[in-house]
Amino acid sequence: MKRLLLIALSLAGIVALLAGYVLFTRSGQDMALERMVSLAVAPADDAPVDGLRVFMCGTSSPLPAPDRAQACVAVMAGDQLYLVDAGAGSARTALLGRLPLQNLQAILLTHFHSDHIAAIGDFNLNSWVAGRPQPLQIAGPVGVERVVEGFNIAYELDRGYRVAHHGAELLPPELGLLQARTLESGVVVDTDGLVITMFDVNHSPVTPAVGYRFDYRGRSVVVSGDTIVTTRLRDAARGADLLLQDGISLPIVTSLERASHRAGTTRIATILHDIQDYHADNARLAQLVEDSGVRMLALYHLVPPPRNLLMQQIYSRDLPPDAVITTDGMWFELPADSEEILIY
Repeated sequence: MKRLLLIALSLAGIVALLAGYVLFTRSGQDMALERMVSLAVAPADDAPVDGLRVFMCGTSSPLPAPDRAQACVAVMAGDQLYLVDAGAGSARTALLGRLPLQNLQAILLTHFHSDHIAAIGDFNLNSWVAGRPQPLQIAGPVGVERVVEGFNIAYELDRGYRVAHHGAELLPPELGLLQARTLESGVVVDTDGLVITMFDVNHSPVTPAVGYRFDYRGRSVVVSGDTIVTTRLRDAARGADLLLQDGISLPIVTSLERASHRAGTTRIATILHDIQDYHADNARLAQLVEDSGVRMLALYHLVPPPRNLLMQQIYSRDLPPDAVITTDGMWFELPADSEEILIY
């Protein structure tokens, strides 16, 4: 026993000496830095996806929450990458998730609220730097051309600075300009086995507002955008493997509204009251799942994002028992021609 104790103490001493060398000497710091940085910049595995993969770049609504960006969903099919919306902070999450932004085909916008478009400029820059070979397309319903025009004007000086600094060979200036594509409801992409269908939703008074369905190699993902439960949503989600749905917990929001009135912050109380009728009530989502035959329900654009265990319990208590409350950085993997859904 004494011998084992001596061995353990010796090992602990060696570990302490190594830790001291790494943390408190220049040579140790430099050695560890080189190793750490090499691991950090090693190429990500960007082999084509055999099925659909979904990455949650942003799961929050405009109501703030730590460690959550605003609405953004990345969908990968083969070597094609699409984003649905691009809320504030979502480009940072995508970079940390090491998405292959050089493969970004388009950002599909559901509507033009600021929390769904704020990171368009960041994604344009990051995918341009990554080597995207064509201008980034921003696609969505009528109005998308105005959004794109505004971003192109706002970032005009930035584009010029970056081309002047890094050179046109590295950053071809024509690839820094966004391209707008106005879509109509129906099939909007049909290429290399991937079919994307745009459908109308109800986010009144916001109009137009849409959602998107992705079908690829026998798997299907639906991204609702912001909407109440409607017949069109049920039809679009029918038989889908995964429904990514916005949701609102009315018990939490109405409690926040009452508290805001008591605190005298009537402007906030008014906003909390107004948002209650244009997001999907969590209490109605179980029926939506049953009617549409969706295999898995996962909530994003959380109103409000639950920030502790109590809020999580209240937020989820009216949901189907197997519903997923998404977090930033969460992956869903749907292997081709299978019924499996992996979450990590």
